[in-house]
Parts: sequence; C-alpha cells; structure tokens
Amino acid sequence: MCLGIPMQVDEVNGFVARCSAKGVEREVNLFLMQGEPVDVGDYVMVHVGYAIQKMTEQEARSAWELYDEMLAAAGPAGG
Repeated sequence: MCLGIPMQVDEVNGFVARCSAKGVEREVNLFLMQGEPVDVGDYVMVHVGYAIQKMTEQEARSAWELYDEMLAAAGPAGG
C-alpha cells in the first residue's frame, strides 16, 4: 500500500519546498505541481518525495487523524 503524507510548506525555493509534519521536516520536489502555485503555509500531499496535490488544512488534519487511528489499532511496532 502506498500512502501520501500531508505536509505544510515552510519554505519554497524554485521547484523544491521545505515541508513539515508532526515534527519531521523534508525537502519535497514541486515539479509535479507546475500548473498550480505552491506558497508558504499551503498544505500538500507528499508521495515518495513529490508534492502531488494541494489540500486544505482540514483535509490534512483529517488524514493525520486517520493515520493515527490506524497506527493505534496496529499496536506497538505495527504488529
């Protein structure tokens, strides 16, 4: 299964953004978002290092709530 991770854009430098979520920071490639401007403060869905779509803050929060529920149901160490 592949998951997209919601992240907030902290900095944009050309086609690279510095994004964060839950205390984790990553550089994210914006190449696939060329047709849609991405600004600091926006939320994006990140898959294998690429932003694949913009999302609202509420959509990002809902996704994280669902991921947290899945992790809690899986128990310690996912198993």
